[in-house]
Amino acid sequence: MEILDYAFMQRALLAAVLVGITAPAIGIYLVQRRQALMGDGIGHVAMTGVGLGFLLSTNPVWMAMAVSVVGAVLMELIRWYGRTRGDIALAMLFYGGMAGGVMFINLAPTGSNANLTSYLFGSLSTVSDSDVTAICVLAAFVVLVTVGLRRQLFAVSQDEEFARVTGLPVRALNLLTAVTAAVTVTVAMRVVGLLLVSALMVVPVAAAQQLSRSFAATFAIAVAIGVSVTIGGTVTSYYQDVPPGATIVLLTIGAFVVLTVLATPLARRRARAVAAAQAAGDPAECAIPATRGPEGKVGV
Repeated sequence: MEILDYAFMQRALLAAVLVGITAPAIGIYLVQRRQALMGDGIGHVAMTGVGLGFLLSTNPVWMAMAVSVVGAVLMELIRWYGRTRGDIALAMLFYGGMAGGVMFINLAPTGSNANLTSYLFGSLSTVSDSDVTAICVLAAFVVLVTVGLRRQLFAVSQDEEFARVTGLPVRALNLLTAVTAAVTVTVAMRVVGLLLVSALMVVPVAAAQQLSRSFAATFAIAVAIGVSVTIGGTVTSYYQDVPPGATIVLLTIGAFVVLTVLATPLARRRARAVAAAQAAGDPAECAIPATRGPEGKVGV
């Protein structure tokens, strides 16, 4: 294929695959915790890290990762202790992150708003070898956490009180989830962009939920959708000369719409089957389970 003849496209496609895996992998836990917009907030904070990277002449990816982790921990602490003033503190954190990024990158001798734009919305041609190395290392961490600790993270995401009673370190797992989300934002920013990464965390999971009720199947389908749209968006961006981040997000939303349309008749048939089983007096466990609980969470 012609597209693979160029080194920058090889790097971009590798980064796209890793983003397609990691974003839905952590996104499924954020959706379960009703924190779908957490990735968007972390993306705002990461802008300060990008600006500091240019100001200090270090790799912006690693600097953004460090600042994002600090921001994610602060967000989790605000969630614990903020109570009535928590939303105000989070707003200051988000907007302060954006302002800090713009300020630092303009103070940097080699920085400009053009540099910042590539991190905000993604850019294929600017993915360097050092970026790919950083993305591979960070993606390995995300996969290790989201797959290796899936039972613990799922339990905490479903019901913190129950998880605490069973002896799980709830606060430590919550912090780990926040840190993993921050790392995922850093992984995705070179391909999707900081302002659009949250969509890739949430929408593939929402699309997968249209087809499956079990956690394992939803996880697998969401990752498959993520990889498909990131590769498709990257290839489309190369041939049509359109922004990669926007293309990927629009493809993701398109996948959600298509799967929703396809799943509607299936959901109606399941509902009729449940009604028929109940009318026949079959025990509840013989009937097809309901779609979701009252809070819209996916079952195991």
